[in-house]
Amino acid sequence: MKLSVKSDYAARAVLGLARHYPSGATVRVEDLATEQSVPRNYLVQILIELKAQGLARSVRGKEGGYLLARPPGEITLGQVLRAVHGTVFDTPALEDAGCPPELRLAWRELQKALDAAADGITFQRLLEESGEKDKMYYI
Repeated sequence: MKLSVKSDYAARAVLGLARHYPSGATVRVEDLATEQSVPRNYLVQILIELKAQGLARSVRGKEGGYLLARPPGEITLGQVLRAVHGTVFDTPALEDAGCPPELRLAWRELQKALDAAADGITFQRLLEESGEKDKMYYI
């Protein structure tokens, strides 16, 4: 299984917005693109998809930009992946009548496990883990 660059960029965008969430301030696309090392034009497309799925929102005007639509603890990696791909894991075998039933069952089991794992990772958790990493001391 291989996730696309788009899924990585979408996760980076949400993580970047999550870092700014406590301030309530919007983040300009240019700033978010620079902070997260995402091409600006691609980021705009991703933010539009995240906005359409209710994960981000935009503010117009001089002080405009993007921000999370909900707290980082209410947004999961699974939601972000589904916002840009439709599913976390998909295989044509799930709809293929020629696929042996026991194999189709295995694919569904894998799909459920990946959905559960992705939905178990919130952006609040990622923020907390990055904060813990900053506190570590190396000798």
